[in-house]
Amino acid sequence: MASKESAETNLVPPILPTRWWSKDTVAIVTGANKGIGFALVKRLAELGLTVVLTARDNAKGQEAVEALKILGLHVHFFRLDVSDPSSIKTFASWFNEKFAALDILVNNAAVSFNDIRQNSVEHADTVIKTNFYGPKLLIEALLPMFRESATVGRILNISSRLGLLNKLRNHKLRQMLMDEQKLSETQIEEMVALFLENVKNGTWQSHGWPEVWTDYAVSKLALNAYSVVLAKRYKNCGLSVNCYCPGFTQTSMTRGRGKYTADDAAEVAAKLALLPPKVLPTGKFYTVNNSSGVIYSKL
Repeated sequence: MASKESAETNLVPPILPTRWWSKDTVAIVTGANKGIGFALVKRLAELGLTVVLTARDNAKGQEAVEALKILGLHVHFFRLDVSDPSSIKTFASWFNEKFAALDILVNNAAVSFNDIRQNSVEHADTVIKTNFYGPKLLIEALLPMFRESATVGRILNISSRLGLLNKLRNHKLRQMLMDEQKLSETQIEEMVALFLENVKNGTWQSHGWPEVWTDYAVSKLALNAYSVVLAKRYKNCGLSVNCYCPGFTQTSMTRGRGKYTADDAAEVAAKLALLPPKVLPTGKFYTVNNSSGVIYSKL
């Protein structure tokens, strides 16, 4: 997991790689009726992939599909609320019936109830359920559906620098997360449960949790840690698992503020999702560096 102390940085190629994909390459993007998710669906469709757009609001999802249709882009839509296990189960069943296999999963759906000036944990349960357990349960449901071929399957989790280890002030938890060889899903879930318990009893401010957007940061901390576990588990099994922080992007979550547009973020995400199979890394945390472009560090 990345930290200031251990970051090993490498540049990501600034242009899209040689085309290895086709219309038969299937990608799912969650939370895609607006913002980065919508922009990424549009970009992947422009590049010729078969794309499944998901959104928790059926009407807004259909509106997004119609907006793309006006641009001459055809994508598939199915309602998916990642905070609801039954919705995940229904979606996975639909996908399995409609498509032969899955190639790319981008976990973009996320929520935050804070703005730039706030740090409330009033909705911590919902934030954790959506931002951590949602992607985790969806990945588990879709894992059997990834294509078995020479082309590596890809999971790209949209994350945040707020979830990096250098934001965690609890030394014991930090040491646990840094021990990647022993790190387990159980430990990660116990950490999340501890945070929610601290929130419930009003002691979260004194337990060394991240200081900015605390509940959102903990959800991304857990997602990053889970990505480490997955990357290690499937390293030699044809599945790449990485995280990407798009930076301060102009979306509804930032109230329209930011250095980057949703299209900017989606362009980078598309490049990461479509890196050539022969050079595709796993277990990396990608972010944007103003001076040198897109870099990655060890998760």
